[in-house]
Amino acid sequence: MGSVTRFDRAAEHERTRAALGAVVPRLVRLLREVPDQDAASGVPVWSVGDVGAHLAAVYLAYCSAVSLEEAVDWDSVLPPGDGPLAERLRAVNAESIRLFGGQERARLGDFLTERAEAYLRATEGVAPDTPVAAPWYGPGRTIPLAAATGLMLSESLVHGLDIARGAGLPWAIGPDEARLVIGQSMPTMMPLALDTEKARGVSVAFDLAVRGGPRLAVVVDDGTMTVTRDAPPRAYDCRIMVDPTAFLLVAFRRTPMWKPIARGRMRAGGRRPWLATRLGALMATP
Repeated sequence: MGSVTRFDRAAEHERTRAALGAVVPRLVRLLREVPDQDAASGVPVWSVGDVGAHLAAVYLAYCSAVSLEEAVDWDSVLPPGDGPLAERLRAVNAESIRLFGGQERARLGDFLTERAEAYLRATEGVAPDTPVAAPWYGPGRTIPLAAATGLMLSESLVHGLDIARGAGLPWAIGPDEARLVIGQSMPTMMPLALDTEKARGVSVAFDLAVRGGPRLAVVVDDGTMTVTRDAPPRAYDCRIMVDPTAFLLVAFRRTPMWKPIARGRMRAGGRRPWLATRLGALMATP
C-alpha cells in the first residue's frame, strides 16, 4: 500500500501563496500580448477576452471572501436556490463574463494584479484551515482558506493555458505548481464536484499517488465522496499513479486521458485497475 508522507499544512499553504504571487505577472504579460481578444480560446464557448473576464470575476470573488473592503452583493449575482453544482457554476460563469465587458477588458491585467495583491495581503499569516465564504458553491457554503488559495492558483494556471492556446502563445504549468493545486484544492473540491446520481450505489476506493506528492485517498460510497491526505493504511480497489501536470490537465478536461497514458505519465494498478477511468466519469463539470 506504500508509505504515507506527512505534510506541513502552513508551509504548503505559504508555498501556494508564493506560487500564486509568481503566476500573476506571467498571466498579466500573457493578457497584454494577446493579439485578438475575440479569438477562440481553449474553452469552446468563450473567446480569449471572455476567459480573462472570467478570471477577473474569480479574483474578485475570492477577494470578497477574505476582505470586507471587497464586499459583493452575492444575492444580486448568484442564481436563487441550491441546485446542482454544475448548473450553479454554469450560471455563475455566464454572469462573470457579463460583469467584465466592453472597455473594462482593457484593464484586466491591472485588475488581476490589484486583486491578487489584496488577496495575499488579507490572508497573510491566516491559518490555512480558516473557513472562508464561497456562496457561489451553494448557500452558506464555506471552504478552507487553503482550498481558496489553491483554486485561485488552479484558475490562473488552467485559464492561462486556455488564453495561450487561443492566442497561439506559450504557457507552461510546472509540476510543483500542479502539486500545490492538487494538494490544496482537490480534497475540498472533488467531493463538491461529485455527480451524486452517477455515484449512487457505487462503492470504490482509489489510492491517488501523485509523483512527488501529494497522495490522496479517494473513497466513493453510495453517492458521497471523501478525499483524505495522509490517510491511514487501508485496502484500495485501484491505485492511480500520475504525473502532477498531466493529472491536472486531465482533471480539468484540458487533455484526453489517453495522451498521458500513452506517454507513461498516468497508469493504474491494484486489484481492479480498470476502475481508474471511472474516477473522472464520476465528476460533474459546468
